[in-house]
Amino acid sequence: MIVCMNDGFLPVSKADMEKNGIEQLDFVLVTGDAYVDHPSFAHAIISRYLAAHGYSVGIIAQPSWKSFGDFKRLGRPRLGFLISAGNMDSMVNLYSVTKHRRAKDMYSPGGKTGKRPERSTVVYAKRIREAYGNVPVIIGGIEASLRRFAHYDYWDNEVKPSILIESGADILVYGMGERPIIEIAEALDGGLAAQDITYVEGTSYFTPTLERVYEYMELPSFRQVRADKKVYAQAFMTEMRNRKEALVQKHEKGFVVQNVPSKPLDQKELDFVYSLPYMRAAHPMYQKPIPALDEVKFSVTATRGCIGACAFCALFYHQGKDVAWRSIKSVVDEIKQLTLDTEFKGYIHDVGGPTANFYGVTCTNPKGRCTARRCLTPEKCRYLKENHAEYVRLLRKVRTVNGVKKVFVRSGIRYDYALLDKSGEFVKELAVHHVSGQLKLAPEHVSPDVLKLMGKPEIEKYQRFCQKFAAASKRAGKKQYVLPYFMSSHPGSTMMDAVRLAEFIRDTGFMPEQAQDFYPTPGTLATCMYYTGLDPETGKKVYVAKSTEEKSMQRALIQYKNPKNHRIVKKALRKAERDDLIGNGKKKLVRD
Repeated sequence: MIVCMNDGFLPVSKADMEKNGIEQLDFVLVTGDAYVDHPSFAHAIISRYLAAHGYSVGIIAQPSWKSFGDFKRLGRPRLGFLISAGNMDSMVNLYSVTKHRRAKDMYSPGGKTGKRPERSTVVYAKRIREAYGNVPVIIGGIEASLRRFAHYDYWDNEVKPSILIESGADILVYGMGERPIIEIAEALDGGLAAQDITYVEGTSYFTPTLERVYEYMELPSFRQVRADKKVYAQAFMTEMRNRKEALVQKHEKGFVVQNVPSKPLDQKELDFVYSLPYMRAAHPMYQKPIPALDEVKFSVTATRGCIGACAFCALFYHQGKDVAWRSIKSVVDEIKQLTLDTEFKGYIHDVGGPTANFYGVTCTNPKGRCTARRCLTPEKCRYLKENHAEYVRLLRKVRTVNGVKKVFVRSGIRYDYALLDKSGEFVKELAVHHVSGQLKLAPEHVSPDVLKLMGKPEIEKYQRFCQKFAAASKRAGKKQYVLPYFMSSHPGSTMMDAVRLAEFIRDTGFMPEQAQDFYPTPGTLATCMYYTGLDPETGKKVYVAKSTEEKSMQRALIQYKNPKNHRIVKKALRKAERDDLIGNGKKKLVRD
């Protein structure tokens, strides 16, 4: 019997199952995050999407992993277990860039830590195997997606095999999972063994031989990429760019096969995903709030995907650069629903996505969006069609919804793309209606060499955007300013580059409250640079700051005015042979 449970939260206990007349669930989804039934949480989307297609799904959130007992809470599912480490890679969730344990877990009740293990996907899969043997196990989410091939692991400082090997899972879903998960569910429901589901786009699997694999490109093996950093860099570029044929990588006892990516959802399908009956709240079993929900409860996702392809961001490797956007009606309908919440105060905190102003962007290349180059840097691709008019229409519409006082835009804004809007309407709308005091932007650096490696526009474009925003704010009679974010120690950033950034901060008269140190997370171009010391796009050597002391110096230079940083700033300036910036005077960074 298949039960589609659309009223209330999905089952988290046997009592819930009995209450809803469910003897055996079709799927049990295990997640490292607390159970929050909100479309900003991947486990909510996947479980609701399956339910909408007629499958019953139960949730085991943040199980005790010391034994397999907690994984038997809902019994053996009819079709299989789904595993996600959560909205973040578990190691990023647990550790800061300095490899110290974080004091807070935003995805756990009350922000309490200790609710998930290291490398959660692997641990959960092993406990499920202990509990149920050969039950189908499907892994997905950001952790699995970014570790689908042999990959550099910052925390162990080594190249690890595919997470498929370490977890023993049957299928890995990478990227956005709605299309693949339904196809997998239908195959399992039709009686196909998990090991035989080898054809679904957007999935990877392990096979002892390549007898049944056709038309593929073979990557260097796990052993080869572990032994040679140049080979690792070459393999990574193939993984990132080749999205039109299957990829194969040999491991010790067989091969990891990646099928071509799943096609993005079209607008009608995306609208459907966000129309599902989410409770938009954390499960009532929690006594304390989930901090991550507070950040997004009154925000609306309008887009998916990003053409920015910043080197330090894993989105391109995870999803590709196809941008999909919801219809204006779909977004408006969701906001109308938010206004009915008793906690709603009239403020929509965000209408955006990975990059808010990519809403409506299109590619006119007759061969489809390519992966061989970036769309915006070093220059805009001729096939990229700028379209801010649709986003402006969306913003104008949502702010007229009854009960809405103000709509903020807090997602990232790509300022070089915004400058392509010759009408100036987007910047005007932003300044007049969708910012309150400050607009956060991320130029990240000022050095041309570093920005090029980052895939970010030159700093002059940031300055031009700031001028336009300031002018629009002034005409509106508003005192508003741009709050910039900068990154230290990105591959390519020398001490001289870090000093140049500090001088820029000095000359603009603005002191950042926060400084972000580059974090080598799986699946990014910049992490490949960090590990190999090479630019994988060109094969040229790249300077990488790796010592704790130098990374601390580069970070301190961004906040050189902070008295706590004076000693290390002086040391950094002397190392860079810039003693001229030590002493008294407006142009000095720190006193002697």
